[in-house]
Amino acid sequence: MKVVRRVSYNSLRGDRMAYVVINKLNIANNARYLLNLTGRAGVEMTSVTKVVCGDPEIVSKIIETGVREIGESRLENIDRIRKSGLSPTFLLLRLPSPQLYRKVVESVDYVLLSELKSLKALKELSEELGRRLKFIYMVDTGDLREGVMYDRAFEELGEAVKIAGQSFAGIGTNLGCFGGVIATPEKFEILLELGDRLCREAGVEIERYSAGNTASLPLIENGTLPRGINHYRLGESIMCGTDVTNNRAVPGTTRETFTLYGTVLELKRKPSVPIGEIGSDAFGRKPHFEDMGERLKAILDIGEQDVVPSGLTPMLEGCRVLHASSDHLILDVTDCPKKLSVDDQIPFRMSYGALLRVMTSHYIIKEYRG
Repeated sequence: MKVVRRVSYNSLRGDRMAYVVINKLNIANNARYLLNLTGRAGVEMTSVTKVVCGDPEIVSKIIETGVREIGESRLENIDRIRKSGLSPTFLLLRLPSPQLYRKVVESVDYVLLSELKSLKALKELSEELGRRLKFIYMVDTGDLREGVMYDRAFEELGEAVKIAGQSFAGIGTNLGCFGGVIATPEKFEILLELGDRLCREAGVEIERYSAGNTASLPLIENGTLPRGINHYRLGESIMCGTDVTNNRAVPGTTRETFTLYGTVLELKRKPSVPIGEIGSDAFGRKPHFEDMGERLKAILDIGEQDVVPSGLTPMLEGCRVLHASSDHLILDVTDCPKKLSVDDQIPFRMSYGALLRVMTSHYIIKEYRG
């Protein structure tokens, strides 16, 4: 198996730096499975790679599966992908700021929008630069992130159609990301009804009903996806094999995609409750401690700057994450049957949130396999 190691910041700590092993083959297998699943349902799939910062090593493997479009939130990531020699279609997921309009027009093919002012400026700039940019206007169906509220959306959508003209590609919604709202057929019917009315009254053709993310996969799996919904934006299910909104592993995918390794820097027996009056920790939190007597504790070389500690699951039996500061992770390893020592490495599975911070951290070595 091919192993490639990348050190993205500095190597002052040499091989003792924390690192993440990235199984590109398993990520690709997830992408391939979901591409087939969505395809059978008549749904086009965009692979969202923002959690890995548009890492070209990963993106190239995903593209090999037949994925034709990459969804990204940051133009820097799109630049990174393009400079690697890859040229998929790009969908910009994050609403763009005015300072980036020119770069948006020059760099992407589709963009999600929710403001008429932004749409007008981007449309004018795309005409000026002679480049056709396609617009998907977002409708808020209850999760309360981006989009015009569904119960007063039609007039604004009508204006969007007038501004965008033939560059109006469709309408979309987002569920699960902010409010944790579960995707249901009724939520997607809202989008379809708005689109049908636009077709009848504004004479527009809707290319995309972009309604789904990982949290929407159950509707395909159980056959309740309303006919007409034809575009999903999938990230977590490809990268992690999980669906945090529905609290499940995604059937047909694997979670064996990313493994974080931390090195034991200190291993000592200590009380389970701090000694002295307890205030707030370095992040303003009031930690809670259970008195379990003296315990064997390990300090590792990862912290809040690198990862979301609550999103870590030790893969070594008997290890338990207690807490973390900026640069140190503290584990209770009393019940670990393996005899640990300083310099040992402990592997962890990660949640989507933990992975996001790990892949963003310059201090974590990225090691690629597969």
